[in-house]
Amino acid sequence: MMRADRSVGAGFAMMRRGGSVTRRAPAPHRLGLALMLAGLWTAPATAQVASATLPDVEVIGTSPLPGQGIDRDLLPYSTQLIRRERIDAAKADTLSDLLNRRVPGVQLNEVQGSPFQSDLTYRGFRASALLGTSAGISAYLDGVRMNEPFGDVINFDLIPEFSVSSLSLVPGANPAFGLNSLGGALAYTTFDGRSAPGLRAELSGGSFGRGRLDLSYGANFDSGWHAYFGATGFKEDGWRDFSEGRLGNLLAKVGHDDGTTAWTLSGLYGQSKLVGNGLVPWYTIEEDDATEAIVFTPDLYANRREAVYTHPDQTQNRLGQLTLNLRHTVDAQSTLSGLVYVRNSRRETVNGDEAEEFDEEEPEVNAAFNTTETEQTGYGAAIGFERKSGAHQWQVGATLDASKVRYRQFEQEGSFTPDRGVAPLEGEERELSVDVDGRSLAWGAYASDTWQLGNSTWLTGTLRFNWARVENTLSSVDDDTDEFEVRPRESFSYKSLNPALGIAHRLGEGSGGPTLFANIARNNRVPTVIELGCADPEEPCRLPAGLQADPFLEQVTSTTVEAGVRWRSVSGWRANFEAYRSDNRNDILFRSVSVNGQLGYFANFPKTRHQGADLELGYSAGPLDLSAGFSFLDATYQADGVLRQGERNVTITRGTRIANLPRQMLKLSADWRLAEGFSLGADLQAFGRRGVAGNEDGLIEDDGDEQVDLSLPGYGILNLRASWQPSKSWELYVKLNNATDKRSQSFGALAETVFNADGSFNGDDRDALFVGPGAPRSVFVGLRLRY
Repeated sequence: MMRADRSVGAGFAMMRRGGSVTRRAPAPHRLGLALMLAGLWTAPATAQVASATLPDVEVIGTSPLPGQGIDRDLLPYSTQLIRRERIDAAKADTLSDLLNRRVPGVQLNEVQGSPFQSDLTYRGFRASALLGTSAGISAYLDGVRMNEPFGDVINFDLIPEFSVSSLSLVPGANPAFGLNSLGGALAYTTFDGRSAPGLRAELSGGSFGRGRLDLSYGANFDSGWHAYFGATGFKEDGWRDFSEGRLGNLLAKVGHDDGTTAWTLSGLYGQSKLVGNGLVPWYTIEEDDATEAIVFTPDLYANRREAVYTHPDQTQNRLGQLTLNLRHTVDAQSTLSGLVYVRNSRRETVNGDEAEEFDEEEPEVNAAFNTTETEQTGYGAAIGFERKSGAHQWQVGATLDASKVRYRQFEQEGSFTPDRGVAPLEGEERELSVDVDGRSLAWGAYASDTWQLGNSTWLTGTLRFNWARVENTLSSVDDDTDEFEVRPRESFSYKSLNPALGIAHRLGEGSGGPTLFANIARNNRVPTVIELGCADPEEPCRLPAGLQADPFLEQVTSTTVEAGVRWRSVSGWRANFEAYRSDNRNDILFRSVSVNGQLGYFANFPKTRHQGADLELGYSAGPLDLSAGFSFLDATYQADGVLRQGERNVTITRGTRIANLPRQMLKLSADWRLAEGFSLGADLQAFGRRGVAGNEDGLIEDDGDEQVDLSLPGYGILNLRASWQPSKSWELYVKLNNATDKRSQSFGALAETVFNADGSFNGDDRDALFVGPGAPRSVFVGLRLRY
């Protein structure tokens, strides 16, 4: 049974030593230092309980590849592991939403508005589907890297969520997870015919015209063969205007396990057509000429919650992926793992935007109809060998990832309709404005060892070497001649040696005592094509309107130092406290040409810092499961500079806070099985105030001197759920999201609007605070079947 579980997915299986899979929820880290210390006080007595009642040993992987795994309590850092039982119980809309509800340090910025177009941050590092976002989190599906080659974006809508058996989040700059794992790594592990035999189905629907159907079937045969099929269909009208969306994905697996050698061949296909209507003006900001006072006037969002600024804003994604996972048990102490994959993805976008310049002599030309086409083909391989040798548990491995990219952007003059839609002008042909043909190649080799120094102390060291080359040919419209020109082919190479060293020490006797841990780790990411294409201060660009040939950009390096204590008791308590600091050198940010300029370019910023603490506390006993988490984040720039933010050039000084990251987050959750088959649950997420892009220096004008605080207010979201499960075969549930109908804003930027508060076009640029609005109250019902 242990062997079968390890062969599933990305190596984050959780097992009980001795062979049976544990049903206990993983030891999440919970809020409440006082209660945690109280638990530590009683730990020595708890340790005297007979071994049969000690907490289950959680075995997890320490790299994307599957392997033997290691006792989680021996690692010098914390991990979050969420298995299918918790995913089903939480009844979140998506897996990203589940992380937002339960995991300290995680939040979702509702920049796009669609539940499947997430902009997720963890300790201030982003994992996003938005092109041009500075990515700091890597993602893996059954060991295959899901960060797209062009821009390192993550298309969450193409992940087969219903087939995911577990989701893991590893914090910090862990070098074992390769490029881009600066703030953390996400690992999704899917079912196969052994881990999910039989039929599973779920049908749900409710507010916003939303409907979803999930279906899977797995089979495990005595001959060692196994097969699995999983599919999802989703549609909705959306809660905002013009925000309908749909998606579908299919995962199919076949494999064989003879007890020594196991292999699984899987095919993934996904397709989506989603609308992300983006930010909308909340209020305009003007100075009264007579009194020189700042006047705030309600605008589109204040007058109508469902309003959008302009439309359409549509993204179509398609993905085809084929993966072969292999595992061979060399002997009782050694495992060899490997995978090969090939994937092809296509993205097409349609965006209705303002015209770059409005000429009153041609009032009908007031908008732009922009489209893009992206095709990416990636392929790669990975191999790993893991062995237990006396006091050592070590592993070595290597990865290879290659890709080719074709990106094209078209522009077309348009005109606004009365509802702020954009229609191309009749007879106006679309023009190619950007053409990118690029390739990338990255390989890495790593080694890691967990060494037991004594009965209660373990030292873990990791070393990884990364090498990457990015090549591209950029063709774009020259700003001076307006001619479409092919730029010289560029090729940049990067390399980095990344170490990590940490220690874990268990207090008291047995496995029930608290564990102290500390770790320091370094990792790197290389510039993406879109950043390399807009890095010349002599030829600035407006993203995403254009790319230019460019000079060299340095790679980003991040060093994370973290320390803390974790504890689980047989009485049902679990706790964790962790403090951390991540320093990013040569962070890549968008900078302005001059204080009064309107154009910008990507450039290395000397240093940014993310530091803070996460606390967690949980209790499970009988019919109750309670958890709480609190996070504090201080994300700042650590050098002076001028950044292009929104419509402004913001003067940054050391200690300036990074926008749209709240300092405080509180998360509470409770589940109560009040009777046989009946359960109730609730969770609450509360977020503190956050600054907005373009107002980091407290100003609203580049040459202004009056301080104006535009930070967004804090808010709390309450979600309720109830279920009835008369038998193991089926369950009926209902959930109420945002039960109090709280009006929230999770992202903000200072920009300019060209519409009146009633939504009519006037062509007069006015400063406004644009926000990403949160969804209103919604109710959904669902039915789950298992046979």
